Amino acid sequence: MIDSWTRGALVAIGLSVVPVPDVAQDGLHDAPRSLSLQVTTDPSTIACRRLESINPASLAFLSLRRTFSDDFDEHPLSHGRWVPHYAGGAAWPEARYWGGDGSDFKRKTSANGEQQIYVDPRYAGRAETPLGLDPFKVKDGVLSIVASRTPPDLKSVLFNNDYISGILTTQGTFAQKHGYFEIRAKVPVGHAVWPAFWMLADDGGWPPEVDVLEGRGGLPGDLVMTTHWRIPSTQKIQSCGFDFAVGDASKAFHNYGVLWEEDRLVYFIDRKPVSDIKVPIGFDDPMYMIVNLAIGSKFFPGVSQVDAESPPRVAFEIDRISAYQIDMEQARR
Repeated sequence: MIDSWTRGALVAIGLSVVPVPDVAQDGLHDAPRSLSLQVTTDPSTIACRRLESINPASLAFLSLRRTFSDDFDEHPLSHGRWVPHYAGGAAWPEARYWGGDGSDFKRKTSANGEQQIYVDPRYAGRAETPLGLDPFKVKDGVLSIVASRTPPDLKSVLFNNDYISGILTTQGTFAQKHGYFEIRAKVPVGHAVWPAFWMLADDGGWPPEVDVLEGRGGLPGDLVMTTHWRIPSTQKIQSCGFDFAVGDASKAFHNYGVLWEEDRLVYFIDRKPVSDIKVPIGFDDPMYMIVNLAIGSKFFPGVSQVDAESPPRVAFEIDRISAYQIDMEQARR
């Protein structure tokens, strides 16, 4: 969830309207144990490629088996799959996805200009005992990560952040090299609202980073999918990605995913490939998943700083998050 558009030396920008298939509006179901995805097979290139017109001859079906799933039938912190803050160390100084001092360490990314602090029921901030703040609500199989304005009497205890919100990460509990990673969610909108589903290397290094989904809260229906990597010879960060328009993204559940193959990354909306890129250098380690609702940004277009128009309360609704590994037995047949 780095500032995709100012850090990158290479950025492909555009807006593509994605047709919404009927399957996007089906009911809430558990993640299937196996999937068959239609994927591109023609030679990939290093530049981002928008897959607006695909030659049917270049498509093939890839079999996948489920390795991780949370359908959010219970509180996300009740079973040990998720950690409610950034969890680990970093191989690069830039990889410190946390900021501030004292106990807001690992609870926000200050470099982005974020104005929330990630809390959970056991978090105490500057207090001596837990504050009991819970941004995670579960109802009817849907997780809501809720961001709300910080109560005035708790603002100093919470390092003067304007909002409290939530983050969930699988660092230290689940990571995988290659495979398909997917979220089914409604993407919230509003001034300063910045939801994301993304991945980082389990060794703590940065980049690589895969932003499967970022919402531009001030631009309803505008979603971003981006790859970040580092050029070893110059140490410069490269970024490559596209904006996609999904008009009812804030009102209806859709699937957003990325397939990480040995030679390419393919991004999907409702399991339809929408862009791909040759896997850049540095994608060597397993990656873990992160889902969060940030508030405020200094750099990310479509996400402003908090103002009077920012919603007092906003929710990122998530039906499920799942991961799949490529079924090699099926692939060999």
